[in-house]
This record gives sequence, structure tokens and C-alpha cells, in this order.
Amino acid sequence: MGGCAGSRRRLSDSEGEETVPEPRLPLLDRQSAHWKNAVGFWLLGLCNNFSYVVMLSAAHDILSHERTSGNQSHAVLLADILPTLVIKLLAPIGLHLLPYSPRVLVSGICAAGSFVLVASSHSVGTSLCGVVLASISSGLGEVTFLSLTAFYPRAVISWWSSGTGGAGLLGALSYLGLTQAGLSPQHTLLSMLGIPAVLLASYFLLLTSPEPQDPGGEEEAESAARQPLIGTEAPESKPGSGSSLSFQERWTVFKGLLWYIVPLVVVYFAEYFINQGLFELLFFRNTSLSHAQQYRWYQMLYQAGVFASRSSLRCCRIRFTWALALLQCLNLVFLLADVWFSFLPSIYFVFLIVLYEGLLGGAAYVNTFHNIALETSDEHREFAMAATCISDTLGISLSGLLALPLHDFLCQLS
Repeated sequence: MGGCAGSRRRLSDSEGEETVPEPRLPLLDRQSAHWKNAVGFWLLGLCNNFSYVVMLSAAHDILSHERTSGNQSHAVLLADILPTLVIKLLAPIGLHLLPYSPRVLVSGICAAGSFVLVASSHSVGTSLCGVVLASISSGLGEVTFLSLTAFYPRAVISWWSSGTGGAGLLGALSYLGLTQAGLSPQHTLLSMLGIPAVLLASYFLLLTSPEPQDPGGEEEAESAARQPLIGTEAPESKPGSGSSLSFQERWTVFKGLLWYIVPLVVVYFAEYFINQGLFELLFFRNTSLSHAQQYRWYQMLYQAGVFASRSSLRCCRIRFTWALALLQCLNLVFLLADVWFSFLPSIYFVFLIVLYEGLLGGAAYVNTFHNIALETSDEHREFAMAATCISDTLGISLSGLLALPLHDFLCQLS
């Protein structure tokens, strides 16, 4: 947005330079821009993860109809995580050299391609290609849009996070609802081809032009009260400014980011260790719910917790995310002990713990990126957002390496 609050222009004269504030936009224009950006980032978060959630559910559905083996199920997990991991590893190194618009186009095209491929799949290989495309779309989209938040008011981080949390709930519910209504998985996927179109429309038509903006109000005071943890203040930054940083600057910023990256990796490691390794083993026979229904309830309650906490930034802000990592590890130890000793008397205790697990994971995500936005300089913020994106994927990857073998081991004992 041109002429936004907080920007400055330089004037030179015979006596030197002075900084003159540019005129503020009219109040109605600023409010309109605020809501356009808020809704735009919420829709981007929703669509970026919605396509991924729906497509992955359908891929598992189709693979189950094709009588896949356990090894092929593990192949789905690899196709799901490896492309995103590679993209996020490359993001701080070279992805910033690409303009934002082509990246968004590629993300939208890959999302649509994943729908079409999985819908038309008649083989495991085709379904896996669809999973790979969805992984590329989700990973590229997350890196791109989180980096883009560096050029908007910090409040958009909350809106983006809320949208990604909503995608887990709405994606799973919409796929389940349409298939329960009688649509085949293939037709359900084809009916959702509008989701990538909404993503592209949100970016190209809804967002205002990215310019440095004044965070304003409470956030400005909070930011001013903190000393920058990473980097020094820069006068102004533009999209792509991160590409001008030297290797030494990037390394210095990355070392400062470890204070936030490590706890987020630990949170996601414990979280997905529970989801991938323990959910299926937390089975209660003293309930009317079948094994499959219990598993679906676990997933739904987890997603509800994630959505609630990723939408809670305006109500609750947590600076020390290490506390969340510790609490999530305690969750893991407690549920692992219950799988081993079966001491919980009712499934409703597990329901509460799983909801709490989702709350911790969502809170860790949104507060990590919000804290980074507050504590990095304008010059380094774009790079910092892109570099921190690796945290969740790295935690999920590490948990998969340990959770799947442990799951198989515990199944053999039972």
C-alpha cells in the first residue's frame, strides 16, 4: 500500500537531509486495506492447507481400495513430507531469488494438479504423484506467504495461522461430508478444484500492494518495548530485500532464530509422534465407538485444538515457547505410558488430552512466528520467516522416523 502509515520519504537540501512523514491514508481507506489483508491472509492459510488435507485424505482412501501394503502406506508418508522438507531447506538459500507471483502461481497449479491426479488415479504411482504435488503446493505456499507477512502489519500472522488451523477442520469435514453424502472420492476431489482458484484470487485480487506498514497501537508499543533479538533495525524493506543479505548476515540471523526454531521442532516432534505412533494404539473397548471411529474422533479433536489456539493470538500471547515444548513432551510421555500400561479408565480422558495436544501445537506455531515478527529487524524479517518454516516439517520428519517403527513394535507386543 503506497503512502501507508509509518513510511518516510527523504528530502535533500543544502543543509542536509531531513525525514518527513508521508501523509496518512484516510481512515476508511486504512480500515478497508486492513480487512482486505486480514481476509486475504486467512483465505490463503485456509486454501494452502485445505487442498493438502483433502487430497491426502483422498489419497489414503484410494490407496486402501487398491489393497496397498504397509510399505506403500509408508511411501505415502514419504511422498507427503519429503518434497516439503526439500523446499523448506532450500527456501533460505535460493528460493528468495524468485518473485512472489510466480511462486504463488506454481503453488496454485500444483494444488489443482494434485486434485486431478488423485481423482483420475488407477495406480499407486499416480496417487503418489498427487501426494507429491500437494506437498509441493503446501510447502511452497507456506514459505511464500509467511515470508510475505514481513511486508504487512504483524496482525496478518494471526489471520494466516487461523486460516491454516481452520483448514484441518474444514478440509476433513468437507471431504467426509461429501463422501458420506454419496459422492465418490474422485468426484469429491473434482468438486473442490475451486479451492486453488480462491487461493490465486486471494493473492492477486484481495491483498493490497505489499509495502512497509506501521504495526500500530498495542503491537507497536510491544515491539518497541523489546530489544531486537535478531539483527538491527533497518530503515525500510521491500519484497525480495532478503536476497541482498550476505551469507554471514544470514548465518548470524539463523543462529538467533534457533531460540525459536528448536522448541517448535520439539513441539511438532512430540505432537506427530503421538499422532503417527500412538493414536491407533489408544483403543478402548468399554465404549460404543469402533476402533476407526475412535481414531477419527482423535483426529477431529486434535484439529479443533489446533484451530482454536492458532486463532487465539489476540487473546493470549506466549513469549517463552520452550514451555510449550516441555508440556508437549509430557503429553507424549503420558500417552506412551498409557499405551504400555493401559491405566486410563475412559476414552474421555484421552479426548481431553488430545484436544490439549492440539492447543499446545497451534499456540507454539502462531506465537513463534509472531515473536519473530516482533524481534527481527525489517531488513531480516523476510529471511527469518522463511528460515523458521523448516521447524514443523523437520519435527514431523524426525517423529516419523521413530514413531512408525515404535508403532509396529508395540503392535507386535499386543
